[in-house]
Amino acid sequence: MEQSNDGQTAHTLLHLASAEVESLKEGINFLRNKESGKNFIIYKNGEELRACKNLCKHQGGTFIKDIEDLGNRTVRCTKHNWKLDVSSMKYVNPPDSFCQDELVIENDDENGVSLVELSPPNPWDSDPRMAVCLEGGEVQVTYLTHACMDLKLGNKHMVFDPWLIGPAFARGWWLLHEPPCDWLERLCRADLIYISHMHSDHLSYPTLKKLSEKRPDIPIYVGKTERPVFWYLDKSGVKLTNINVVPFGIWQEVDENLRFMILMDGVHPEMDTCIIVEYKGNKILNTVDCTRPNGGKLPTNVALMMSDFAGGASGFPMTFSGGKFTEEWKSQFIKTERKKLLNYKAQLVKDLNPQIYCPFAGYFVEEHPSDKYIKETNLKNDAAELNMLIRNTSDVVTWTPKPGAILDLGRLLIDPTDKNGIIDPPPGTKMFKDSWDYDTYLSIHSFSFDDEIFHYPSWIKEYFSWAGFKGYNLVLRMIETDEHFVPLPKGYNYLVDFLDLSFPTERPERDHPYEEISSRATVIRHVVKHGLLWDDLYIGFQTRIQRNPDIYHHQFWNHFQIKLPLTPPDWKVFLDREKENNATLQNCSIM
Repeated sequence: MEQSNDGQTAHTLLHLASAEVESLKEGINFLRNKESGKNFIIYKNGEELRACKNLCKHQGGTFIKDIEDLGNRTVRCTKHNWKLDVSSMKYVNPPDSFCQDELVIENDDENGVSLVELSPPNPWDSDPRMAVCLEGGEVQVTYLTHACMDLKLGNKHMVFDPWLIGPAFARGWWLLHEPPCDWLERLCRADLIYISHMHSDHLSYPTLKKLSEKRPDIPIYVGKTERPVFWYLDKSGVKLTNINVVPFGIWQEVDENLRFMILMDGVHPEMDTCIIVEYKGNKILNTVDCTRPNGGKLPTNVALMMSDFAGGASGFPMTFSGGKFTEEWKSQFIKTERKKLLNYKAQLVKDLNPQIYCPFAGYFVEEHPSDKYIKETNLKNDAAELNMLIRNTSDVVTWTPKPGAILDLGRLLIDPTDKNGIIDPPPGTKMFKDSWDYDTYLSIHSFSFDDEIFHYPSWIKEYFSWAGFKGYNLVLRMIETDEHFVPLPKGYNYLVDFLDLSFPTERPERDHPYEEISSRATVIRHVVKHGLLWDDLYIGFQTRIQRNPDIYHHQFWNHFQIKLPLTPPDWKVFLDREKENNATLQNCSIM
């Protein structure tokens, strides 16, 4: 490893001797470093070489030869069939998505080649502090629900991602655990709250509404993402007055002992973040939902690490039908994905080697009766199973949290076998929820369904023009349905041609990809009325999808899930215009 004057380091990941370089064939070459076990791809085009890690940027899958590629340029990910053109280092399926990070190729005097990764200095190594032994009770971590932790750090309290009441993703996700009865008091006493990203299982407006009624000025910290975490705050009706947006990779000083640093996700930097909290030099790493937190560069040997673990946080493949999407195929896919995720998380923990690991941010359930099919098929990983896998392959201490359980970091760092290091809630404490107050939250969607804007069919053009996605060869059919995805007799059923943003009555004759999305009418109208992101539909399991051909249109979904305008549609102007137009038509008919 070499270090430059600016602190950037160069890591040699693989070296090829002269004979190995000469044996490289034209096109794609798969290589492995036997010492590290890491895999790489080299693309040869005459005298030119390009190289990258054999690691899909989407979710870390391994690439193999794409049998459909006749030009020997494309590799296919074994996880989700994403395809990478190694000659250009651009992903071709889905199109217009990511570019692969390239490795530097260095030649030596003996005609050998080294694959080198250039890395900027780790931001957490700036102003390093020696870890001080903690006393018992000095740092305590209390699990509340899902991704919500209450951290006592000396005389300060910090809370992560408070989702304590109501659903997430419209009405698709509900809390699995019953939060401690004093959860609101805990939030109100916090010195600061970190919210990782805008997804509603982390940024819960129902929860924050309760908090804001008692303490509107509580300091809340978020990362400076491209899509602001609180982009919807003004429309939400929640009155919070002390939201702090901080840059990535810079220590935020709380007091002389406590500081934290927010980092971005390498796959979704526009929205996902993670955090390092440091107290007296002891680091707590919370990677939350990040697919590749900080591009895969993370501190090792931290005192405590937390991460998601469960899977099942996607509409794919349970909400898809047609073609290969049989129940048998879905079942096998989910089983395989769960196993891959378990192994990936276990390997990540082994590589980072924290002293203690806690799986969280996966304790949700599709509990509403209308989602019984999703609940029964969308099986998730078990936290205890992951922890067992980690213990079998490393010396890391693991914690499977229960609501109200307390982890005493100081005690466990001194003695991992200390029976008082983890204090479970008293016997008889209610662990799991058995009621969710559906009517309170579903009634909000019902109000949107009857909104006046939907009396005018022109809302369709108004909405998609506002959304601003066009110039893409995709035809979409949207169908409004009832609770059970049966088309509503008087619901809207329409086509959108995104090539020119037109709304034809029949599919165009040109060659075009086609998607059909059936959505629960109450939810899609709520999303339309308020200009919400389509994650409420997709991750919330509020759709049923068919596509022909079976291709993921990244550019389309990325727009509607992340890049919709920050300002919602102006429906008042729309209604005024429609009423005036209708009045004019009536006057003309009378004349």
